[in-house]
Amino acid sequence: MENSNSSVVSEFILLAFQNLQILLFIIVLLTYIICICGNTFIIVLVKVDMSLHTPMYFFICVFSFLEIMFLSAPIPKLLVNLITANKKISFSGCFTQLYFFNVFGVAECYLLAVMVFDRHLAINKPLQYPSIMNNTCCVSLASIPWLIGFVVVLYPAIITSRLDFCASNELNHFFCDWGPLQRLSCSDPSLSILSTSSTAVFDVVVPFLLIIGFYVHIIVMVSKIKSDGGKQKAFSTCSSHIIVASLFYGTAIIVYVNPQGSKHERFLALMYTVVTPTINPFIYTFRNRDVKEVFKKTVRRLITSSQV
Repeated sequence: MENSNSSVVSEFILLAFQNLQILLFIIVLLTYIICICGNTFIIVLVKVDMSLHTPMYFFICVFSFLEIMFLSAPIPKLLVNLITANKKISFSGCFTQLYFFNVFGVAECYLLAVMVFDRHLAINKPLQYPSIMNNTCCVSLASIPWLIGFVVVLYPAIITSRLDFCASNELNHFFCDWGPLQRLSCSDPSLSILSTSSTAVFDVVVPFLLIIGFYVHIIVMVSKIKSDGGKQKAFSTCSSHIIVASLFYGTAIIVYVNPQGSKHERFLALMYTVVTPTINPFIYTFRNRDVKEVFKKTVRRLITSSQV
């Protein structure tokens, strides 16, 4: 993704937030640390405890790793911008950030669809589920979202990088994103806008519809279960995923439905890129009975070993 010969801008200035920078730095740093530690905790806990070596927790681990990568694309640069006078990011650095941020975002969209497919299969075909969801199948399903992300984001990223940036180089955002870059271009961004809009349908709408479809069928199947205990158990395996998916798509829709260039755009994006990934680890731990039991068992083991 090299700069075109006609472009004269070699770097961009991320305006980020002009007020309350120290306070924002502290808040963003704390949430970033919490997100990294929370998701790392989930990955380690699942890895060390054999009772959590199931397809559902394998996908949760992959999602936790994706959350760390997704947050790490824009936040370190934002933290630097908040406490230093240097707000610059190179042309190549800007589009590298743009590419990987969107790759991880698209991968999360499709991984959420994979996770609900896993729950759908577990509820719909409980007897065949262990043989279908073997290690090979799990790895393949977890790899597909990454592949989709790396492929579908490439074309709009290349098209956008070939726009002419020959006037202002000030991005009214805290990271490089499609809208601010397209508005900054002094050439016609129509092709870039078309490519990002069309891929957004495939990136967001398609997995969202898949999730809705799977959950409708899950509700139909669970409604046929006669015992209340069976219904509660079936729904409990999906509750955490429903909350995470609702937060992820809810904040994303708010950000991208919001009129481009709005003065609230950066604050809405901050919710989408910082707050939501920080909340997710707590949803998967405090709302998950298996994880809570493993955590309690691990703590008791540590206390016992320290007393010996």
